[in-house]
Amino acid sequence: MMVAGIGCRKGAAHEDILSAIETALEGHGLAVTALTALATASLKRDEPGILAAARRLDLPLLVVDDAALAAAESRTLSHSQASQEAAGTPSVSEAAALAAAGTDATLLGPRTIVGPATCAIATSGATA
Repeated sequence: MMVAGIGCRKGAAHEDILSAIETALEGHGLAVTALTALATASLKRDEPGILAAARRLDLPLLVVDDAALAAAESRTLSHSQASQEAAGTPSVSEAAALAAAGTDATLLGPRTIVGPATCAIATSGATA
């Protein structure tokens, strides 16, 4: 399973989200077809840009609850004070990707930041 975790500022456009995903994937030498799903924190579940990006990519959006984010926190690679204050985790995108991909998941690297959006790629088990 390969999951793109998404974080963003409120109101980020779907183009920003898609650009962050594309940039993160390119940084790891991957195509969007490698992704199984997108994931984000429950506080971002209704964010229009994230919802539109998931529709555009025809991927499920997995919404990670606060307990699962907290459980993944120790495995994140980045720390954002803004993310910590708003979501209670040092990186929404990294924690969401890890939590959605499962307990054996690992990040391919730290989150990618593109404007108001972040994307982190996590993988577990068999990958595409």
